[in-house]
Amino acid sequence: MGFTDGYWWSNDGLRLHYRDYAAGRGVDPARPPILCLPGLTRNARDFETVAARLSHDWRVIAVDLRGRGESAYAKDAMTYVPLTYAQDVERLLAELKIERFVSIGTSLGGIVTMLLAATGNARIAGAVLNDVGPVIEAAGLDRIRGYVGKGGAYPTWLHAARGIAETNAGVFPRYDLTDWLAMAKRTSRLSGNGRIVPDYDKKIAEPFRLPGGEAGIDLWPAFDALADVPTLIVRGALSDLLAPATVAQMVGRLKDAKTVTVADVGHAPVLDETEAAAAIDALLARIV
Repeated sequence: MGFTDGYWWSNDGLRLHYRDYAAGRGVDPARPPILCLPGLTRNARDFETVAARLSHDWRVIAVDLRGRGESAYAKDAMTYVPLTYAQDVERLLAELKIERFVSIGTSLGGIVTMLLAATGNARIAGAVLNDVGPVIEAAGLDRIRGYVGKGGAYPTWLHAARGIAETNAGVFPRYDLTDWLAMAKRTSRLSGNGRIVPDYDKKIAEPFRLPGGEAGIDLWPAFDALADVPTLIVRGALSDLLAPATVAQMVGRLKDAKTVTVADVGHAPVLDETEAAAAIDALLARIV
């Protein structure tokens, strides 16, 4: 896939992982890298198609947040919160000496993007908030709380694909078995006993199930830090997490915001959809 594996250490001593898709030859080295931040139960593999498409012209860094993918699991489950994730990413930026970047954040990754903006918006050259905003709808939260941390173990990848399809059929109504198998490979791993299991620490569910655990703070001030940042707000047309009214309010508070709605997709678009890809390209074309 054209990436190298990289690692860094968190403030509390966890070894964390990222994929580094180097930009193609001849690309201006001053161009800011793209930082991809995944959703609650997801990992760096979620951005495989995005990175494959963009890394010809951009350096793309896809992160495994703590407790996901190849990043270490935390001893304290209460560190599985957005503020800690943002601190982890701050350490990565310092480690790689990245002073300016474009952030693509899906769901939880979008919350982390907002928190990063709140602590230094001048370094964010552009932002993509994928199906997330400062207001998170209760219906979506209830649905996620219903499955996070409860994933079963499957004997084969085909069984895993069918299990994931049962949970997510309403999110991706047009998916076929090939699509579900691809999602299974992105979101699951082969365990030591030969079973297919979710590729995250099930303890991430503990703080998320607490009141306010999805963010823990009022996100509007953090979002407002993006006021001068070119921003793309992506929404799945079937999303139960980001309401159209919230999108309208978000656009009204930013100076340079665009929106795109991805048809026949819920929470959250995978960003390789035609309309999402075109909107991301349009945003990147404005980055200087």
